[in-house]
Amino acid sequence: MGRKAGILVAVYVAALAINLDITIVNVALPSMATELDAGTRGLQWIVDGYNLAFTALVLAAGSLGDRYGRRPALIVGLLGFAATSVAGALVTSSEALIAARFGMGAFAALIFPTTLSIISNTFPDRRQRAAALGGWGAIVGVGVASGPVTGGLLLEHFYWGSIFLALVPLALVAAVLAFVLVPESRDPSVPTLDKRGLVVSMAMLGALTYTVIEAPEHGWSSAFTVVGFTTSAALVALFITVERAAEHPMLDVRLFADRRFSAASGAVTVTFFALSGFIFLITQYFQVVRDFGPLSTGARILPVAVSIAVASIVGGILAPRVGTRVVVVTGLVFFGTAMAWIALSVEVDTSYWATIVPQMVLMGLGMGLISTPATESIMLVLPPARAGVGSAVNDATRELGATLGVAVVGSVFSSVFGARLVDSSLAATGRADAAADSVPVAFGIAGADPELLAAVRDSFLAGLSVGCTVVAALCFAAALIGAWALPGRAFHAAKEAERELVGA
Repeated sequence: MGRKAGILVAVYVAALAINLDITIVNVALPSMATELDAGTRGLQWIVDGYNLAFTALVLAAGSLGDRYGRRPALIVGLLGFAATSVAGALVTSSEALIAARFGMGAFAALIFPTTLSIISNTFPDRRQRAAALGGWGAIVGVGVASGPVTGGLLLEHFYWGSIFLALVPLALVAAVLAFVLVPESRDPSVPTLDKRGLVVSMAMLGALTYTVIEAPEHGWSSAFTVVGFTTSAALVALFITVERAAEHPMLDVRLFADRRFSAASGAVTVTFFALSGFIFLITQYFQVVRDFGPLSTGARILPVAVSIAVASIVGGILAPRVGTRVVVVTGLVFFGTAMAWIALSVEVDTSYWATIVPQMVLMGLGMGLISTPATESIMLVLPPARAGVGSAVNDATRELGATLGVAVVGSVFSSVFGARLVDSSLAATGRADAAADSVPVAFGIAGADPELLAAVRDSFLAGLSVGCTVVAALCFAAALIGAWALPGRAFHAAKEAERELVGA
C-alpha cells in the first residue's frame, strides 16, 4: 500500500496544480483589467482560454495517454504546463495572456485524463477505488475553490503574474513524483487519433464559446449571434455524424444513449458551469462592490472549499451504499437552492457571516455530493484498460461546464449590467458605453459621486442576481432529470458484479 499511497500523492499534486489554475485567475481579474486594459469580454477570454483549450483537447489527450503511455503523458504535460505558466506571468497585454492561457489549457488536457486513468488501474478493488476517487474529488474541489484565496495571498504581496509563477513549483514537484513513483501503463490496442473528430470538436466548441462571449457586444438577437448559434448547432450535428461514422471515434457518442451515463455527465457539467460562473462574478463583487482586498476576497470564499472537500469524501462513501441518484440529486438541489438564495438576497451590505457563509456552505456541499458519485458512474461504464476514455469524458464534461459557465453567466451579467447602466444616471456622463464594457471602469467613472456610485452598484447587483437565477434554474432542471435518469444502488451493484466477473 506504500507504493500506492505514493502514486496517489503524485496524481493528487498534479490534479491540484491544474485545478488551482481554473480559478486562481479570478481574484486577479480587477488587477488584470487595470494593468492589461481588459474589459469584461477580455476577462472572460482570459478565464475561458484555459477552459476552452482543455475541453477541446482532453478527449484526444486521454486516448493518446492510453495508447502511448500514461506516465510520459503526465510528465510531458506537467513540464509544458510549467513552461506556459511562466510565459503567462511575463506577458504585457491581454491578448498575449489569452494566448498563454490557451497553452496552459492544452498541457492541462494532457495531464488530467492520466490522473483518473492511473487511479483506476492502481485500485481495481471498488471500495479502494471509491476512496481514492473521493480523495481525488476532494483535491479537485479544493483546487478549484481555493484558487481565489491562494491568488489573494499572492496578490497581497506581489504583482498579478505571481499567480501563474506559483503554479510552476507544484507542476515540477508533480513531474518528479510521477517520474519516481508512477509505474508505466498503456493500452497499445487503443486506435490512432480521430483527427476529423478532433478538428470538428474544436470548431464546435470555439464557435459556441465565441458566440456566447461576444453576444452582449453585438446583441443576443443580432445577425452575428444568430449566425453564431446556427453555426454551432450545425457543427454539433456534424460532430455527431462524424463520430458515428468513424471506425474508431474520439468520442463514442453512442455512450450517451445510456441515460445513466448521460445524466452523470450532465450533472458534472452543470456543477462546474454553476461554480465557475459564480466565482467569476463573486470575486468581482467582493473586490469592486464591497471594496475588499484580494486576500480578504479569497479568504471569504474558503467556506466553499472546505465544504466541497468534506462533501466529496462523504459523497464517495454514500454513493455505493444508497446509490448515485439520491446523492447527486440532493447535491443539485443544494446547489440550486444556494444560487436562488443568492439571487434573492444579494445587496451591497449583505451580511457575510449571517447570509453569504451559509450560502457558500450549501453550495459547496452540493458540489461535493455531485462530483465524486457522478465521476464514479462515468468510470463504471468502461473497463480499467480504457480508463483514459472514461476519465477524458469526465474531464471534458467538467471543462465544458466551466467554459460555458464563465461564457454564459458572464455574458448574461454583462448584458444586464450594460443595459441598466445605459438607463441610469451614468448615461448623463456620456461614458455609459465605456462603463458597460468593464466593471472597474464603471466604478472609476462613478468615482465618489454618491448617485453615480449607487447606479453602478445597482447595475452590478442586477446582473449578479440574474446570473445566479439562470444557474439556479439549470441546477433544478438537472435535479429533475437526474431523479429519473441517474443510476440507483441496484444498477451499481450489478455493474460491479459484472466487472468482477470479467476480472476487472
